Amino acid sequence: MSPTTVLFVCLGNICRSPTAHGVFEQLVMERGLGDQITVDSCGTADWHSGKGPDPRTVAEAKKRGYDLSSLRARQVEASDFKDFDYIIAMDSSNLADLKAMQPADFSGRLALFLDFAPELAEREVPDPYYGEHEGFSHVLDLVEQASAGLLSDILNAPGN
Repeated sequence: MSPTTVLFVCLGNICRSPTAHGVFEQLVMERGLGDQITVDSCGTADWHSGKGPDPRTVAEAKKRGYDLSSLRARQVEASDFKDFDYIIAMDSSNLADLKAMQPADFSGRLALFLDFAPELAEREVPDPYYGEHEGFSHVLDLVEQASAGLLSDILNAPGN
């Protein structure tokens, strides 16, 4: 059986989606599921393609034991709808952009990330780019909670 594939998407792929990528991938590895679930991230815009995550993102993640240093930004591509089972948007604007690209034959799941954390009051992961370090820490809080819910959803899906 092929692995379940997960793609996290934000605007520029330097703050929120690489945070989700790193946190979720580490959770998958800690659970011994690295051969069953693969993870990637991208952005709807190409402004930062080839660049690493924002230094503030890297610093806040490192404080919690996540290493994002190997990640590089890329833009979402049409082929992602063939390659990924879960395409997870950080906010409704990203989700709308993805829905506009979505081919009619996409059989995966396209959703907001915080849909996997219904206990949270927020429905979108806010973009911390123009804010202070507290925003990056808040993104990590949200991502950690939603990652647990997403993993549970994947493991409880039919066929798993």
